[in-house]
Amino acid sequence: MADGRSFTDPEPFTVSIPDADLDDLRSRLRGARWPGDAGNGDWDYGVEKSWLQDLVRYWAEDYDWRAQEKLINDLPNYRVRIDGTPIHFVHAKGKGPDPMPIILSHGWPWTFWDWRKVIGPLTDPAAHGGDPADSFDVVVPSMPGFGFSTPLTDTGFGARKIAEYWHTLMHDVLGYRRYAVGGGDWGSTTSGEIAHGFPEQVIGAWLTLPNVPGVRLWEITEKDFAPDERWMVEQAARARSTIMSHSTVHRNEPQTLAYALADSPLGTAAWIWGRRRDWGDWRDGGGEFFDLFDRDFLCTTASIYWLTGSIASSMRIYHEHYDGGVPPPPRHDRRPAIEVPTAFAVFPRELLLLPRRVAAEAVNLQRWTVMPKGGHYPPAEQPELVVTELREFFRDLR
Repeated sequence: MADGRSFTDPEPFTVSIPDADLDDLRSRLRGARWPGDAGNGDWDYGVEKSWLQDLVRYWAEDYDWRAQEKLINDLPNYRVRIDGTPIHFVHAKGKGPDPMPIILSHGWPWTFWDWRKVIGPLTDPAAHGGDPADSFDVVVPSMPGFGFSTPLTDTGFGARKIAEYWHTLMHDVLGYRRYAVGGGDWGSTTSGEIAHGFPEQVIGAWLTLPNVPGVRLWEITEKDFAPDERWMVEQAARARSTIMSHSTVHRNEPQTLAYALADSPLGTAAWIWGRRRDWGDWRDGGGEFFDLFDRDFLCTTASIYWLTGSIASSMRIYHEHYDGGVPPPPRHDRRPAIEVPTAFAVFPRELLLLPRRVAAEAVNLQRWTVMPKGGHYPPAEQPELVVTELREFFRDLR
């Protein structure tokens, strides 16, 4: 458990990518070998060639990594080693009478940068039209093996092990006696594991993806959903093919795929940008994809994976969490499995959706909000909604 983990003191961290690495990236993009793509105007075969070519041209010719690097470095970045594993995190102190510490975790193919738009409003509500009493001390780590939490030289980093590392980070390294947790995708699973494993130290949990201890998602059928939840069944069916195409290979042989992606930034971009397009909520609202995720943000996401060489280690989280094909069993048999106050923010284009009745049996459900819009990347897609939800849920827990 976390109490037995060794750790170093956190040190300020500055992102500084060598010019040679940026030159190599641009050279590889300009010299990329493109396959044919007959009959794929509707994306039926995967990422469409002309769409990708346009974005890759922007990445190679117009994108300014140094400008984005400066924005990253404008945040208070740190690194620490926990049991020898390097962990990068942002630690932004709140400006208010009694800031609540919260750790916000990302997933795949996210990075810590997906949370960038919520950090200011959460730490300094008054500067963003809010109440100073709602301020947070915000900690946003990079998952082990993702981005600047590299290199990863150990194995076993599923959501439960990461949860133990995050507890060490918050409780032991940063000295917070109690703290809140929140996240999306794997960050939601990890946050649920923290709340499940350390209920005495966790104030509350804010989750978006309902992959929580003790819930067997594969056993849930259509009859488990209430009549007004029928849309969830339809959304799950719509998302299934894009989930299966990546999760199967990530679970079974991530290293085999990694050789191609690690060698080609074009491959890395296609694999992660395609998931942004598939899983973001931009079609139903009548908007354009690049209104939801602008080109600089997409290129920064791909650059973080490429420049840190982390695409291989990032994909392993699927294999590690589903060791033997199933997630780890609950740590205890008490019900609910998550005893701390829990909120679910239900975004309409999320990939996995849970009936409210099942959620209420699995967690101490104190808030259930069906959001008006949003997909798989809530803090990047709808930061204002995320900020409002976090403020309102944790306000009564202060």
